[in-house]
Order: sequence, then structure tokens, then C-alpha cells
Amino acid sequence: MKSFYKRFYPYIKDYYLFFVLAILSSLLTAGCTAYSTYLVKPVLDEIFTNKDAQMLIILPLLLIAAYFGKSLGAYAQGFFVNYIGLDIVRRVREDLLAHMLKLDLEFFNKMRKGELIARITNDIGLIRAAVSNYFADFVREGFTIIGLLCVVIYSNPRLAFFSLVVVPLAIVPILIIIRHIKRISRKTQEKNSDITSKTSEIFNSAEIIKANNGEQIELEHYRRENKIFFKLGIKSTLIGGLNGPIMETLGAVAIGIVIFVGGSEVIGGRMTTGEFGSFTTALFMLYTPIKRMIGIVTSFQDALVGGERIGEIMDMQPKIKDGAQILQAPINDIAVRGVQLHYDKVAALNDISLEVKKNEIIALVGKSGSGKSSLVNAILRLYDVSGGEICINNKNIKEYTQKSLRDNIAIVTQRIFIFHDTIAANVAYGSEINEARVIESLKAAQMWEFVENLKNGIHTMLDEFGTNLSGGQRQRIAIARAIYKDAEVLIFDEATSALDIHTEEAIRGTIDSIKQDKIIILIAHRPSTISLASRVYCMQEGKIIDITTPQGYLNSDEIQHNA
Repeated sequence: MKSFYKRFYPYIKDYYLFFVLAILSSLLTAGCTAYSTYLVKPVLDEIFTNKDAQMLIILPLLLIAAYFGKSLGAYAQGFFVNYIGLDIVRRVREDLLAHMLKLDLEFFNKMRKGELIARITNDIGLIRAAVSNYFADFVREGFTIIGLLCVVIYSNPRLAFFSLVVVPLAIVPILIIIRHIKRISRKTQEKNSDITSKTSEIFNSAEIIKANNGEQIELEHYRRENKIFFKLGIKSTLIGGLNGPIMETLGAVAIGIVIFVGGSEVIGGRMTTGEFGSFTTALFMLYTPIKRMIGIVTSFQDALVGGERIGEIMDMQPKIKDGAQILQAPINDIAVRGVQLHYDKVAALNDISLEVKKNEIIALVGKSGSGKSSLVNAILRLYDVSGGEICINNKNIKEYTQKSLRDNIAIVTQRIFIFHDTIAANVAYGSEINEARVIESLKAAQMWEFVENLKNGIHTMLDEFGTNLSGGQRQRIAIARAIYKDAEVLIFDEATSALDIHTEEAIRGTIDSIKQDKIIILIAHRPSTISLASRVYCMQEGKIIDITTPQGYLNSDEIQHNA
């Protein structure tokens, strides 16, 4: 618990005033609760025994005031703790996402997307109660217990001893329950992540699932995971619910003892009926906050596990360390010198060397898995090279900030990313929207004719992943995005693979027209695209096996293997 609050203290400390108000509200609730039990004594003694008419008017008013104060304190506390909890959850979610986005691409490739979604939604939701509700409830119930204990002990110290002696007996079984609850809670949250991951996978793969009649396979898999989650929930309920019967049984034993001893005191004339009534009322009410405190500690285990899982992400540090210098235009050359790149222990690039200067277009060709995209990832510094160096303007790219490096490079990847936003926002992604530039970029990407005829034009909303566009249209949006960025370096990774021959030829003309003062790297298989290059680098198994001209490549046997 200490480590939990230590981690989230930077958030909690900003709400001192609200916590003070919540605690004061708790004090009001606890004080009024204790006072209402104390009023039982004068009610029984003064009204029913002594038949005091004046007290008949005063005591009901005091009782009403006590319950009003109790309700007012509970309402105020509820508002303050919920404000704290909701605002902390908002801030932690934003900070967790910001931290995730700082981590390397390797982190996102290794972590399941559903797992990340579960951590940023479910796990953070679990800590809400811990950073606000549990703390305030613990304080309120603690004050209530103290207040009621004072009434109990003040009424009859001897009876108080007999009634409270059974409480320590509950400590050992409650501690055992808490330990089991925490273990089950971790398994439950991990299984919830599995279910979220599977659901995300199903929704993102709906097309291939339906095309291969895989609905039943996925449903059965989901059912198995869901059943395990259900069993863990039942187990948690069975074990967590034991604290109620334990406290009820021990409470019944205590009350039985109190009735026997207290009854003897009343019969013997050593205690009035009002004193006994006040004592038993306070005692009955005392066990309720004790049970609630135990329930809070038990429920807190979910938050502890959620906090640990959030901490696992927050403690991760990017492996790629940012440089200090700003890369500024113009970019005159890119030099790759003896570069090696490994994904874990698998070699992706092995001793790659090449150079490309401003106003040049080079092409990278080779079979799938030959290392073309890995080389591009290394230039973008999405991965750090394992050996050698990549230099821009004769300076290692590790010396530049990642932001300035990527600001000067535009890329169209094989996998097209379309966001659930307007066409204009997708084209201008990462920059401010300039509608005139958006339209010019769409024209250059051969997409304007389609967009122009849409009801809302460039303000048309695109579905998630661009499902309301064809494959070719998505690719042209991506090309327009690269053109809009107007970067010093343009990288086209199979940028025309989904286009018809006529559109590809038009895009080829666009690339040829914008090459002035730029460095362009093409990853291509189609001869028409390769012909734009001044040099062709043939890659195989992470190595450059040949450097030739487009004509030389097209006339060689390699084209038969790589086409």
C-alpha cells in the first residue's frame, strides 16, 4: 500500500484542499453518527423513564440535526472524493499514453494492442477508488469507529472489554483472505487483458475471419478465455465474501456476551436501561464501519495490482536516446556506412553501405524479407542500428532529435494508416491544416477528382482504417500526406502497389515533378517506378548484393526473381 501511494503521490498532492474538505466532511459524518447513538440514552431515560416533557421536544430535534449533519457530511465527502478520483484518472490516462508514445516501436510490436488498451482503461479505472474513495472512506470509517468506541467505553468500560475482545480473532483469517484476493486479482486483470486483446484482434481481422469461415473458431477461443475469467470472478467472490460471515459470527458472539453481562448489570441495578440501550446501539453500529474497513482493505487489492501493472509501463524507458541537435534543411546527403540491425537476435541488415545525395532518386529492390523496410526504419530511427552508422549531412543521426529527423522525412509505407477523421486532417496529419495545400496534394496524388465529388469534400469523415475507401484510394491519401509534408526526404515503400496502371503512371509523373531539391528513396518492384531511379540497390538477406542502373536491373535476371 505504501508503494502504491508513493507512486501516485505526485497526483494526490495536488488535491490537498479537496482531501481536507473530504476529511472534514468525514469528521462531520462520524461525529453525528456517534452523537446519534449517544442520544439513545437520554431518549430512553429522560422521555420514557422520567417522562420529561421538555426533553420530548428537544431530543427529537437533536436527533434530526444529528442525522442531517451525517447526511450532509456524506454528500459533501462523496462529491470531493469523486472529483479527486475522476480528475486523477484523467491525468494518469493522459500521462500513461504520453509515456507509451515516447517508447520505441519495439515496445508496440511486442505488446499486444488489447493489453495496452486494458492497462490504459481497466487498470487505471481500478486505481480511481484507491486514490480517492478508499482513502476518504477509510478516514471516515476510522473516525466513526473512534467516535463509537468513545461512546461504548464511556457508557461501560467493563462491557466494552467483553464486546471488543473478539475483534483480534478476526485478524488472521482476514489477512489470509486478503493475500488470496490479491493473487486472484492479478490473474483476473491478466485474463481481462487476454480477453481485450482477443476482442481487438477479432474486430481488426473481421474481413479475414469471414473470408475463411473462422467465426466459430474465434467464438470458441473467446468462450474459453471468458469462462476462465468467469471462474476467477466466482473464486474472488467466494473468498472475498468470507469476511462478512466471519465478522457477523464474531459480532454475534460479542453481542451475546454483552446481552448476558449487560442484562446482569441492569437486573442488578448497576446500569440503567438507557445506558444499556445507548451502549448496545453504539456497539451494533460499531461493527458496521469495522466490516466496511475490512471490505475496503480487501477491495484495495484490485487497485494495488492495477497500480503495479501501470507502474510496469511507467517504469519502462525508451532504448533509443534522443540527440540534442536540431536537423535543419537543407539535407544534402544520407550516408549509410556498414550498418547492421538485429531484431532481438535475428539479423535484419548486415554490413549495408550506400549513399544518396540531394536531387537523386535511388531504388531498393529485393524479395520480401531482404531488409528494404528495415533499412528505412533505421533511417527514420524507429530502430537503432546494432553496428555501423547512418549519417545525414555528415553527422550521425543519433546526434539529432528524433522529432527534427522525422520532420524532414516523409514516408508512404506498405501498410496504409487512415485515421477516423476528415480527409483534410488525414492529409495534413502532424501539421496544421491548410486547405489550399490539402487540395494541391490531393491533385498531385490523383485523388482530387474523387474527393471533389464528395458531399463534404475534404471535410468528409473517413471510417476507422479508411474502410469507406478502396485500397487504391487509401494509398493515394497516404501519398497526398507525404506530398503535403513537403519534406527534404521522401520514401515510397511500394507506394503504387494498389494502383491501376493509369494512376500509377500519373503518380510516377508526380514523383518525377517533385524530385527537385529532394532525396527520394523508392522501394519498388514495378519497372515503371524503378525507372525513375538513378541507381538501383539489389538486396538479399539483409545485404546489398548488387548496385546497378534501372536499365541494367531491368535487363538482368534479378527482375524475374523480384517481380
